[in-house]
Amino acid sequence: MKSAVETVDATKVKLTVEVPCEELKPNIDHAYAHIAQEVNVPGFRKGKVPARIIDQRVGRATVLEHAINDGMAKFYGVAMDETDLRPLAQPDIQVTGIPNLDDWSGELTFTAEVEVRPEITLPDVTDITLTVDPIEVTDADIAERLDQLRERFGTLVGVDRPAADGDFVVLDLTAIAGGEQADQVSGISYQIGSGTMLEGLDEALTGLSAGETTTFTAPLAGGDHKGEQADITVVATSVKQRDLPTADDDFAQLASEFDTLDELKADLHDQVARTKLTDQAVQARDLLFKALVAEDIPVPPGVIQAEVARHLEGEGMALDDPHGVEVTEQASAALRQQMVFDLVADQFKIQVSNEELLDYLVNASRRYDMDPQAFIESVEKAGQLPAMVAEVSRSKAVATALRHATVKDTTGAEVDLTPVVGSDANEAQSEAHSEEQAEAKSEEPAEA
Repeated sequence: MKSAVETVDATKVKLTVEVPCEELKPNIDHAYAHIAQEVNVPGFRKGKVPARIIDQRVGRATVLEHAINDGMAKFYGVAMDETDLRPLAQPDIQVTGIPNLDDWSGELTFTAEVEVRPEITLPDVTDITLTVDPIEVTDADIAERLDQLRERFGTLVGVDRPAADGDFVVLDLTAIAGGEQADQVSGISYQIGSGTMLEGLDEALTGLSAGETTTFTAPLAGGDHKGEQADITVVATSVKQRDLPTADDDFAQLASEFDTLDELKADLHDQVARTKLTDQAVQARDLLFKALVAEDIPVPPGVIQAEVARHLEGEGMALDDPHGVEVTEQASAALRQQMVFDLVADQFKIQVSNEELLDYLVNASRRYDMDPQAFIESVEKAGQLPAMVAEVSRSKAVATALRHATVKDTTGAEVDLTPVVGSDANEAQSEAHSEEQAEAKSEEPAEA
């Protein structure tokens, strides 16, 4: 089999492939066998119809078409491997020549135009220095964490005053859109300032006392009238404020494993520090991407258009919706980052073990509030496992690159991101463990 590559533009190539007739023969034999199982010919049992009879009844052109369709994915895959291309989308394949089955001469030829990762030249990661913000844990940070913990143990108490920011209002709501009732809810509790319901609801409820009614106009957030302007009537049935417990030793014993408030605050200090270290790692990752990209990277337009169409369709929007401009920018930026980190993964020869993939899938199932097994089955059924493997690979590539780059804060102090990105020693130990597991599995008896 021969393959030749022609560059169409920065993100598209045209692959020309020639498959000798003898390499297509197994697919032709399979086509005859498959058709023999499907056709009914008097005097012959199913599966026993000779090839010459199939040629007469079905036509050799049909057999050849079946064989080409059967083998095309394999031939295309081999050609991509031989040419070391990284496709980013499905190819546009055109058959340009077919072999002669009368004397088994000639060859199958086809072209495949496909969008690929553009040529990207990256600098040596070890030459990169990243400057991040220093970690500073303030008294205000600890107080904020402590207040968040106190809120978890707070109680709602009714108040006889107008509602203010942060208060909880139990309300009845009716929405009229286009002259008809679009929505109605009763007895729901809403915290002013949370912004989790209708646009303008926070302003409408502020200053409203229990038993009072107000109206305002806002676009509906969902349902059949999503996006339409509606007249909203809100009745506040009660106003409540959250009373927080006193921050003292008794509260520390109630809310944690510590005996004193000082011990609890020390632990909160460590929590804030760990969070800010993670923020440092995220900042370093973003800076790493900028340091790796010396110039604007072209993105395949077909891939972006498909992603924008999928996003808009999921949002119930038309393809020409103005929101498409913003989605296009976001999709382009995300794809550029993916391509760069994929290249980093190639450079460091990143491998993803089954254990790492499983951990990623289990964590992802929690984000979607799904049973892990059901989530994994749905991902596999949708053909998304390769995408999940790629995500794990990119994460490992970023962690590896950050371990090899120099990271400092704005004071000039070296930053140790090991608690977030791991160490080379731990990575090597994990890879060795995965190899041992794979070898042990391969040596298990066939019955197992």
